[in-house]
Amino acid sequence: MKSKKLPKLLYADSQGNIYDHPYLTMAGMSADEAVLPESVELIPLPDDSRLFTIPDTPPIAWDEDQGSFVTLSQVREGRRSMKIQAVSAFMAPGYMRTLLPACDYSKKKVHLPLWSYTAVGWDEERECFVVAATRVDDNENWLPKNYDDRKLDPLVRKMLAEFPKNRLIEQLSRCAVDYHCFAAKNLFFRRWEAPIPTSPVCNSRCLGCISLQPSDCCPSNHERIPFVPTPEEIVELMLPHLRQAPEPIVSYGQGCEGDPIMQADTIAEATRRLKAGTSRGTVNFNSNGSMPDRVRMLCDAGMDSMRFSMNSVQEGFYNSYYRPKGYRFADVVESVQAAKQKGLFTMINYLVSPGVTDSPSELEALLKFIEKTGVDMLQMRNLSIDPAFYNERMGVQKRGVGMYRMLQEVKKAFPKIQYGYFNRTKERFFPDGFEKGWPIK
Repeated sequence: MKSKKLPKLLYADSQGNIYDHPYLTMAGMSADEAVLPESVELIPLPDDSRLFTIPDTPPIAWDEDQGSFVTLSQVREGRRSMKIQAVSAFMAPGYMRTLLPACDYSKKKVHLPLWSYTAVGWDEERECFVVAATRVDDNENWLPKNYDDRKLDPLVRKMLAEFPKNRLIEQLSRCAVDYHCFAAKNLFFRRWEAPIPTSPVCNSRCLGCISLQPSDCCPSNHERIPFVPTPEEIVELMLPHLRQAPEPIVSYGQGCEGDPIMQADTIAEATRRLKAGTSRGTVNFNSNGSMPDRVRMLCDAGMDSMRFSMNSVQEGFYNSYYRPKGYRFADVVESVQAAKQKGLFTMINYLVSPGVTDSPSELEALLKFIEKTGVDMLQMRNLSIDPAFYNERMGVQKRGVGMYRMLQEVKKAFPKIQYGYFNRTKERFFPDGFEKGWPIK
């Protein structure tokens, strides 16, 4: 793609009004390096996405006349100069970003909140916003348009009245109403995937934890569950969901908690009861996978699938982000292998960021990891964290090989590996033609 066809730079004034530049073009960032996006990774901004400013942070653009990247702190409007700031996209779920917003992060005065930040520009030819991204999951259940709070409130009140002594329903009602958790809302809509939070504690100290009390990174955006529900409380809520909901999934570790592996005995008992109560639906376990013996026990209790969270398959990067307490990176790898050997559909909740995930060393390690574990799916989840903070902690400075190119290389080596963004029902673990499920047209 010639640079003259690249989308225009977007910038914002101090009030948050967004403009496109008359001649400077959009750039993106891989790690700390400004790059030009490739045509294959520029797609229209997905519906239900949002645009944000990056406060007090000047954008970086490509200047065709100079043949170089330039940092733009101000623009002229008539006789006066206006200070500007960078613009970022927060995409609808199901899309993996391929570039970070290009800006001078050294000028940033605030620690950015826990969102995923994506390079965005304005395409004059198509007259639309475009982002550096690729779609990795075509499941549209999780789009915001499906979650109407006007319909939710009476359902919450009804279910609270139905289970007046169940502490778990009280917790999930707060998640649905106060925190706007889509998974929690699904429980009250009686559909799709519902969460089962169980653990007030965790043995990781993730840099971008959304429920850490307190966080040394930035304020967490919700509080953890303060108790461990009983098997009876879990089954009372989740068995009807499995029996009645369309496309039913119940997921441990899909909510406001630490890590459910810390409550493995409770979860195993609840799962055995759920499986005895119905053959319908999918029971899923999301975890850091820090205790392989407990993973094996949970597999034997009747789990259908497991998803293990990792920001990297390299021990150094992993330890820098997760900061494990009492377990090793090797334990996580063993858990992935154990779940696969037990016959479960096995996924990685791969927390991705351009420049780290597509670094040559990470790509090489990922190919070896897939070969060793036989994992079925990589959920390419955009890591929600301040990009500058994350890159600094990971110690990366050089650009990666390209996120899109990374996906191509992995698919070339392992055609049966699936990309995704969401958990799946057991009926769709291996859909027809899954080997060619990406790129999504």
